[in-house]
Amino acid sequence: LLLRWRRRRALWRKVAEAQERQERSLVRMEAAARRFREQNPSVKVVSILSLPLLELSKRLRDGSLPPDHVFYAYVGKALQIATETNCITEFLEESETQLRKAKQMGRQGLLYGVPVSIKDSIDCQGHDSTLGFIKNLNKPAAEDSVVVQVLRRQGAIPFVKTNVPQSLISYDCKNLIFGQTRNPLLYTRSPGGSSGGEGALLGGGGSILGIGTDVGGSLRFPAAFCGICALKPTGNRLSKRGIMSGIVGQKAVAAAVGPMAKDVESLALCLRALLSEDMFSLDSTVPPLPFNEEVYSSTKPLRIGYYETDFFTMPSPAMRRAVRETKQLLEEAGHTLVPFELTNVDYVIFNFCVRGMFADGGTSFVKQFKGEMEKGGTGPFFWLAKSPHWLKTVLSWIAKPFVPRFSSIMRSMKTNTVDEVWSLHHEIEDFCHQFIAQWKKLNLDVMLCPMLGPALGIGYPGKLSVAVSYTMLYNALDFPAGVVPVTLVTDEDEEELKGYKGYYRDWWDRTLVKAFRGSVGMPVAVQCVALPWQEELCLRFMKEVETL
Repeated sequence: LLLRWRRRRALWRKVAEAQERQERSLVRMEAAARRFREQNPSVKVVSILSLPLLELSKRLRDGSLPPDHVFYAYVGKALQIATETNCITEFLEESETQLRKAKQMGRQGLLYGVPVSIKDSIDCQGHDSTLGFIKNLNKPAAEDSVVVQVLRRQGAIPFVKTNVPQSLISYDCKNLIFGQTRNPLLYTRSPGGSSGGEGALLGGGGSILGIGTDVGGSLRFPAAFCGICALKPTGNRLSKRGIMSGIVGQKAVAAAVGPMAKDVESLALCLRALLSEDMFSLDSTVPPLPFNEEVYSSTKPLRIGYYETDFFTMPSPAMRRAVRETKQLLEEAGHTLVPFELTNVDYVIFNFCVRGMFADGGTSFVKQFKGEMEKGGTGPFFWLAKSPHWLKTVLSWIAKPFVPRFSSIMRSMKTNTVDEVWSLHHEIEDFCHQFIAQWKKLNLDVMLCPMLGPALGIGYPGKLSVAVSYTMLYNALDFPAGVVPVTLVTDEDEEELKGYKGYYRDWWDRTLVKAFRGSVGMPVAVQCVALPWQEELCLRFMKEVETL
């Protein structure tokens, strides 16, 4: 008992030190922003913050806007949003040194002078990548991740790291070290996750460009919940070297790193900068595919597949309306819309996603929590992963008639043999080829899909792990998928929600309707999807949706 008490005390001390560091970071940001304001009282901060990234980067490169004006404008705004939402874990002090060097070096790189926020799990030299785990504190990264190295070579200035949920296997944003991050549009709502700190900071206007990761919707949930745009590329389009993962080594569900921003043009600019010779030489496992300008700027009418529901998670009235209204606008603009029939999503979620990610029965996942004081935020997964196989089997059998989805999750979390894992990977490949065949039979360019929304109340994502169905499908398929906000929840949507029952009418469906309630005025997005390696086409489609 005494040993355990001492261990807990040592852990609490580490947490307290990390929280003090976080506080000192914010104090430094405040001092830096104030010092700049006092020395440059005539700088129009509001007008700098109102510039879209394309215009801002153009002015930075042509010299009409000094980089320090932009940098300190965003440091001041980021501080305000961090105070309101608790989204920043650390100020990267070397950013001020980089800023001074940038002024001396000349205006080089597509992102010259652009301040960029970075998700906690992406390595920045000299800083922790915690994943919300106490054991990862005081273990600074030896070098920048490849993505951060390329950003710096393109003239960008990474200036803050942002909060994540413990383990990253969650679409909320809370951990024991840094606490809960709130949605900048409504503080009682989750900002989404796991790139939730990024979503909150960008949604509040405290950053103009951010980098996050996605293994089940971790870029797309925060973007949709906070009213911004994001792109999850094909898993290997951008380098993942130096990026910490929630479950290391699993190959069934493809993880990706991608950009988040206020508009689609910003995502395209970021991709242009990242898909450079720098990235291809720093990580030779990334295919050397530069940004395809011709595809992105094309104006030829598109043939677009669409669906309003996946028949697994019933869409909220606002989600359904978002797809319908977007479909109508696209048709009026001369595009062809074709219904796409989605089947067996339940099988994909349970057998490919849950079983694929926890193919070892959850051993790797549980191991991460060893010695940690909190195991929350991951819904039932931690406790199920810890349970012995016989208990999962018995509980699955008992639960099947009453809560079939819970029963399926338990059944999917068994320990697999190597042979079973290989045949699972083979089955996922087959499914992907079948999906592509259906796509090509309809002669589609892209697909319009629902995106979970509006933002759920804080604490709800942990109870609603099944609601990742709309996003996780495209991690299993490894297709590029982006989100674009298209509408706001109306009083009519709220009224219609009273009749929401869900497809299974189980505890999860009843909980989801509670999580949606009280959201009038909150943003709702749609998902835009393309075939693997077609990021430029995906962005072109997103741009079309955004414009309309």
